[in-house]
Amino acid sequence: MALSAGALAANLYYAQPIVALIGADLGMDPALESTIVTASQIGYALGLVLLVPLGDVLENRRLILLTMSAAVLGLIGLALTPSLPLLFALTLLVGIASTAAQMIVPLAASFARPEERGRIVGNIMTGLLGGILLARPLSSFVAGFLGWRGIFLLSAVFVALLTLAGSRAFPSRQPEGRERYGALIRSLGTLFVREPVLRRRALYHAALFAAFGIFWTGAPILLLREPYNLSPQWVALFTLSGALGVLAAPVAGRMADRGHSRRGTLIAISLALGAMAIAFLGTHSLIALVLAGILVDLGVQANLVIGQREIFQLDAAIRNRLNAVYMTTFFLGGALGSSLTSPVLEHFGWHGVALMGCLFPALALAYFLTGERRPG
Repeated sequence: MALSAGALAANLYYAQPIVALIGADLGMDPALESTIVTASQIGYALGLVLLVPLGDVLENRRLILLTMSAAVLGLIGLALTPSLPLLFALTLLVGIASTAAQMIVPLAASFARPEERGRIVGNIMTGLLGGILLARPLSSFVAGFLGWRGIFLLSAVFVALLTLAGSRAFPSRQPEGRERYGALIRSLGTLFVREPVLRRRALYHAALFAAFGIFWTGAPILLLREPYNLSPQWVALFTLSGALGVLAAPVAGRMADRGHSRRGTLIAISLALGAMAIAFLGTHSLIALVLAGILVDLGVQANLVIGQREIFQLDAAIRNRLNAVYMTTFFLGGALGSSLTSPVLEHFGWHGVALMGCLFPALALAYFLTGERRPG
């Protein structure tokens, strides 16, 4: 389950370090290149709203496997696409279908005892976050040898194999919910308004994920240009700096299990803010960019796991919908950050990007400090 979640989530990030290569091949304006990443995140947000809630009413294993199969078809299409319009349509489809990862997480949580739920969710999220963090270096590395299309074809093969394995290995779960589809989707907005823990957790992470998108969309573009002029393979090595962030997931899950959610959240937000402050030095310091990459990933991944652990405590019968609201909200934050990166980089340079990256976690910190003083 952890491996499948990672492979699916990775699909959202393969394009991030190679948008310049994709744009050059398909004749795209450099100021619009980051919208490729935005399209995958918008697709993911749509899938979270339209597909993930079905896990509260449909048999989970069948739903997950069908959605993974759709991701395979979309990835094959991306590897073969001849035009920008088709690229965006297929990127949207892959984003939607990759939400099978967020059906797997609540399925795992459903089989965990309450006192171990943070650890179990943390273990699944380690696989998911490992996929996210390894996607960028793997994509850059493969693009250096096979071109940008190669990574999507390799992902299609890998997800197809995991779909076959999952048909035998995933546990079956028939939820008790019987709501109609329209009522199921409408309930998402009600949950956001009704559940303060869900709302605050989602908004904290939306701000941090915006900073994450800003950094990891902008930094590879910066490194491909003057004064660095790095090759895709060297950019791949740089993006490995974020792989340390995967270590935050199990630690954060155990912290939350022991009642330290508030302290962990404060640390996570502070790490993201500090990372973007350090990134200011990135125009002439590769070391500063590497350190910023490590810190932003540690902060974002820790906050993600703590947030999921807290919302899964609210109501076991609607975990898929709780997860859908949480993930949709913060992926919209990530989409906003990614979409702003290229135009800000073109008009205001890297310092403008770093300043924008500081703004979002600073807002999250202010919101956190003005909240209720209680765990979560």
